[in-house]
Amino acid sequence: MKYTTEIVIDLPREEVIRKLDNAENMKHWQKGLVSYKVLSGEPGLEGSKMEMHYKMGKRELVLIETILTRDFPEAFHATYDTKGVHNLQKNFFEETGENQTRWISETKFEFSGFFMKMMAFLMPGAFKKQSLQYMKDFKAFAEEGRSVQESQ
Repeated sequence: MKYTTEIVIDLPREEVIRKLDNAENMKHWQKGLVSYKVLSGEPGLEGSKMEMHYKMGKRELVLIETILTRDFPEAFHATYDTKGVHNLQKNFFEETGENQTRWISETKFEFSGFFMKMMAFLMPGAFKKQSLQYMKDFKAFAEEGRSVQESQ
């Protein structure tokens, strides 16, 4: 499954990248994030791996992030893996004005196992909706300082 999401953030690209590139900020725009820890490599750099723990309702999810490309301010690509799911995310950041940044995210999911393949088949829109929600939550955090922790 492949899709593209995008959002315009009313801030200069350098400020968007500074906020996005700070792992401590993830808790403010990734709802459900409980904790993270670096597994290997230099944090935030190409080749590094990070374990991320999420709680979504009654479900607990552990993702392994592997950074493939860190070419700020233009691009950031990473994979996210969990049982039955491999997710490749290619993120691009374009200056669209003096104080505006367009964040374009190209997402590709690969599923293994019957259950995950059925979820993807029955609810493909849920994945895109969640991706867009993270982008909207980042925009609210970056522009207004609004944190998803306030609504948890």
